[in-house]
Amino acid sequence: MAFRSFQHFLQELERSNELQRIHEPVDTDLVIAEWANREMKSPGGGKALLFEKPIMDGKASAFPVAINTMGSRKRIAMALGVNDVADLTQEIQLILKAKPPTDLREGFALLKQGIHLLHARPKRAKEGACQEVVRILESNQTSNDASPARNKHRTSLLDLPILKCWPKDGGRFITFPNVHTRDPESGARNVGMYRMQVFDERTTAMHWQVHKVGARHGKVYYQRGERMPVAVTLGGDPALTFAATAPLPDGLDEILFAGFLRKKSVELVKCKTIAVEVPADADFVLEGFVQPGEMRPEGPFGDHTGFYTAVEDYPVFHLTAITHRRDAIYPTTIVGPPPMEDFYMGDATVRIFLPVFKMNFPEMVDMTLPPEGVFHNLVFVSIRKQYPYQAFKVMHGLWGMGQMMFSKYIVVVDEDCDVHNTSEVLFRLCANTDPERDSTIIRNPSDSLDHAPSKQNIGSHMGIDATRKLPGENYHRLWPELLKMDERVQTIVDSLRKN
Repeated sequence: MAFRSFQHFLQELERSNELQRIHEPVDTDLVIAEWANREMKSPGGGKALLFEKPIMDGKASAFPVAINTMGSRKRIAMALGVNDVADLTQEIQLILKAKPPTDLREGFALLKQGIHLLHARPKRAKEGACQEVVRILESNQTSNDASPARNKHRTSLLDLPILKCWPKDGGRFITFPNVHTRDPESGARNVGMYRMQVFDERTTAMHWQVHKVGARHGKVYYQRGERMPVAVTLGGDPALTFAATAPLPDGLDEILFAGFLRKKSVELVKCKTIAVEVPADADFVLEGFVQPGEMRPEGPFGDHTGFYTAVEDYPVFHLTAITHRRDAIYPTTIVGPPPMEDFYMGDATVRIFLPVFKMNFPEMVDMTLPPEGVFHNLVFVSIRKQYPYQAFKVMHGLWGMGQMMFSKYIVVVDEDCDVHNTSEVLFRLCANTDPERDSTIIRNPSDSLDHAPSKQNIGSHMGIDATRKLPGENYHRLWPELLKMDERVQTIVDSLRKN
């Protein structure tokens, strides 16, 4: 299902009793964040929240704030237009089964080709709802094609209900931005999600880390000595926001992937002040540029790790224009100690792309990233074990796959262990492992936000083999059988308990 707008998505949430409206004024300085934090930690992720009267510096904002809109299994499925994320998993499986690939590179190429064939390629439009109101800042004039009704809006960054999330944050942060960039040489597009600290009404930080594609595009502009055009969209169909967070392989366009998710091509319009195309249904578009070599201290920021990230220098984004819908709603999120909204988004990503992992690791049964690991810190994998040291083969293979290189701990268990049951995994880990024999430690790139390594961006990772041991794995005893009740007895007790 393709949503016409972010508001359309919120209406569907409300019809499904998945949204709570807050009518009273609520401050964007910490108060909305604390309310949302409590909601996100409610059983099942609580409800989406729509603050109709957010307060900015003592004044009511013209734009409502929506938060926790994808913070449950049900809402993330609704955002992607399916009853269950497993439906998308099956679609990707069908694409890969059409012509079984021989390796991972061929698999991603086939996936891209299959998505192309599903009418997912973007379309160009002359105008879009995202430009119903146009404010051009670079020349301090409103766009010539704007009507008088549009001219009276003098929107700047300080007018948006941008949250301050945690007490020691360095300021207000845009936390749900879809950042659109292009490689100036290849023309390849990227849409990533990089937080943006607001410095003033016209400038923000652009927190793209060294491993991110946005930073790679920026490096090319820096080498050429050219100003880098950047567009930031907020809102629109939630499939676009989800696609911006997905760790897609090079060559698989996020706009293309969003079209696949929503079963309808994404319409794109040209920005007013820069040569970048953006989704026509977005709620807000921030147009601007990053100047090569210009850096500014960014942070602290209460991050998804559950800790504040330190102050570091990052590129500066200069605003040249703001355009938005007349009925725009500001989408945002907060991150912090788990579980939070981002857990459900990350969980959906793993489930959707599980067929790609299984293609590279035929022995893989299931995989999950538990919330306690805040994505990269902990991975549970179950396999059908056939030969000695197979668990170690899977660990090292995963460390070589894109952002899986950041995985600090990988625990591999047998196929009969439910990786989504952390208690069961810990039971197997404690029961089935000898620390010296069943663990390995490697050096690998680490997440820039991980504060534990002695040096940023490089650290040690540990793999643990919690599977049963086979001959040839330096185990010289008879492996015991796991306790399990007879199925006949289980059936008897099931019947007795119903009476």
